[in-house]
Amino acid sequence: MNLFDVYSLYNITPIKALDCTITDEKGVEYLDLYGGHGVISIGHTQPDYVAKLKNQLDNIGFYSNAIQNPLQVELAEKLGKLSGLEDYTLFLCSSGAEANENALKLASFHNNKSRVIAFDNSFHGRTSAAVAVTDNKKIVAPINAQQVVTFLPLNNIKLVENELKKGDVSSVIIEGIQGVGGLDQGTTEFFQALEKICEAYDTVLILDEVQSGYGRSGKFFAHQHHNIKADIICLAKGMGNGFPIGGILISPKFTASYGLLGTTFGGNHLACAAGIAVLDVLESQKLMDNVNDVYAYFLEAIKQVPEVIKVKGRGLMLGVEFDFDVSTLRKKMIIDKHIFTGNANNKNLLRILPPLTIKKEAIDTFIIALKEALAELK
Repeated sequence: MNLFDVYSLYNITPIKALDCTITDEKGVEYLDLYGGHGVISIGHTQPDYVAKLKNQLDNIGFYSNAIQNPLQVELAEKLGKLSGLEDYTLFLCSSGAEANENALKLASFHNNKSRVIAFDNSFHGRTSAAVAVTDNKKIVAPINAQQVVTFLPLNNIKLVENELKKGDVSSVIIEGIQGVGGLDQGTTEFFQALEKICEAYDTVLILDEVQSGYGRSGKFFAHQHHNIKADIICLAKGMGNGFPIGGILISPKFTASYGLLGTTFGGNHLACAAGIAVLDVLESQKLMDNVNDVYAYFLEAIKQVPEVIKVKGRGLMLGVEFDFDVSTLRKKMIIDKHIFTGNANNKNLLRILPPLTIKKEAIDTFIIALKEALAELK
C-alpha cells in the first residue's frame, strides 16, 4: 500500500530534535523557525514534558470520557489560571479543526441560528463547518459548501453590523492573528466594536486562537492585546507541544447538558499529561516574557535586511514580507542554510513560528543566513 499523495514534501527526514534544533538521518542540523506549523511551543523533546508523558504511559494512556479523569480537572484549572479566564469552562478534543467545529456547533445550539460570518483569508480547519468558514475554495468540497457563510474584509465593522442586523447570524469566527492567510489581524478598534455588536445582536463571538494562542503573541491569547472577551476560544497546536490535543474555552453564558458535545479521544490521559506539562513549562520558564524580548530583538535585527518591506504579526507569530514570491528563497533557506520557515497564502511572505524557547542568537543566525541567501539569489 502507498500513501495517499496529498503533501508536497521536502527531501528531508528528521530523526531527532532538541529545543529549536532538528537533526536529519544524515546528521545535518536544522534551525527550526517554524515549529511544525507553530505546534512546538516549549521546544522539541523538552525534558519535563518527555518525563511527564513517559510516566503517564507507564500508568494509563487512555480511557473514555465515561469515567473520572482528574487530569482533565487539573488541566482546566491550570489553563484558567494562566490565561486569566478562570470563570470559563473547558471542553477537550483532539485538533484545531475539531475545536472550531465544536465552537460553531455550540454557538448554533445556543441561539438556534445557523449563518456564520468569517473573514477574507481566514483558515479554520478542514472538517465540515470549519472548512466552510475557511476562505479557500480549493479545499471546500460541495458537501461543505452547504454551510451558509458570509466572508467579509477585516476591519470594516459597518459591513459586519449590516449582516448581524438581518438576525440570522449565529456566530462570528475570527483568528486572533491570521496564520495561513498571511499574518493580518484586526485592529483594537475593530475587535472592541465586534465584541459590542455581537452582544447586541445575540451573536456568538468565536476567537480562533489555535495558532495565535498559548503565549505565541506575547500574551496568552492574541485577542487579549485588545482588552476584549470572547464567548468561545478555540485552542490546539501549541497546547500539546506535538501531542494531538485541542479544546474550547466556553464563557459562563453557555449551559452544558449531557450529550451536547462529545469526543472519543479528546481529553485522554496522555493528552492531558502533555497539556499540563506545556502549561507548567510556560509558567516556570516565563516563556511569554521570552516571546516579548525576542520579538523586540527581531524587529530591530530585521532592519539589517533592506529587501524586507514589512514585518507582520506579533510576538513569535511573524511574517517577513518581500516584494517578490519567496518560494525559491524559502527552499534555499531550508536546503542550503538549514533553516525551516513557513509559507502563507501571501506568496511574498516567509512565516516565522519558532518554539517559544528561541534565543536571540538564533535570530542572529537567521538574519545572517537570510542576507546570504538573498545575495546568492541575486
